[in-house]
This record gives sequence, C-alpha cells and structure tokens, in this order.
Amino acid sequence: MSPVASNGASGLSARKRNAILFGVVFFVWLVFDQLTKYYFNAFELGQLVAGPFAGIFQFRLVHNIGAAWGMFGGAVIPLALLSIAVCVVLTLYLFALAPDSSSVTAFGIALVVSGGIGNAIDRFLLGYVVDFIEPVFIDFPVFNIADIGVTCGFVIFFIGMILEYRNA
Repeated sequence: MSPVASNGASGLSARKRNAILFGVVFFVWLVFDQLTKYYFNAFELGQLVAGPFAGIFQFRLVHNIGAAWGMFGGAVIPLALLSIAVCVVLTLYLFALAPDSSSVTAFGIALVVSGGIGNAIDRFLLGYVVDFIEPVFIDFPVFNIADIGVTCGFVIFFIGMILEYRNA
C-alpha cells in the first residue's frame, strides 16, 4: 500500500474507506443537485429568480438541451449516455483499477459521478438539464450544482492523481 493510501489507526482498508467516502459524497451531492433543480424548475423558463448578488451571479431558470455553450444542442440522449459511460469508467477505475487510491481521488471521482448522474437524470426524465446559476460579470453558460460537482471533481481528481504519483 502506498503512503498516500495508508489509513493510519482507523483500521479501514483504502477500498472500504473510499467506498464509504464515495457513497456519502455521491448521495449528498446528488440530493442537493436534484432538490435545487426541483426548486428552480418551478419558476417560469427564463425568469430571473433572484439576484444579482454582488455583481457576480444571479439565479435564472434555463432548460439546456445541449452541453456547455450550446454545443451538441438537441443531443439529449447521446449526452446522457456519454455521461453514464464516463461515470461507469471513473467508478470502475476507483474500485477495480486503483482500489488503493487516496481519499482525495475518491472524493473527486464521487463529485464527478454524482454530477454526471444528476444531469443524466434530467436528460432522461425531462429531456433537458435544469440550469439556474448565471454569472453576470462574464459571458459564461448558465449552470447548476451537478456542473459544479463535475468541474470541481475533475480538478480534485487530478490533484489526487498528482499527489499519488509524487508519493509513489
């Protein structure tokens, strides 16, 4: 077991620790994502719900049938399937290919998978992704909690990989 994957006096194996961490982060982030989407989707499409806040962001309901910046517009099912595929690959990586990964890596993967599944749920059930966080200081797509999970999760995952490589 690598030094990064050691778990001190807790007695938990890295695999079990990662499974618990993954499960908790996945569940909490997915519930947070789905609850916020449910709340904002009750407003009129395009409606400014609140803000702007400190000139940084506001809440406006948008239904996204593509990916960021309108790419692949209308490709709802292929995007949902791609999202599921990426989530499966990352989960397999964590538990089958790198079971001794650090908690940082497991945390990052859990955020990515939760966000990917959250947006896939929208695509399959609604035919669009519910977005509502709109930056006002730059020209940037409206996004949601799942998108934050995917973006931050990938950054955290790569930081974990770098730390593991440096400590190997």
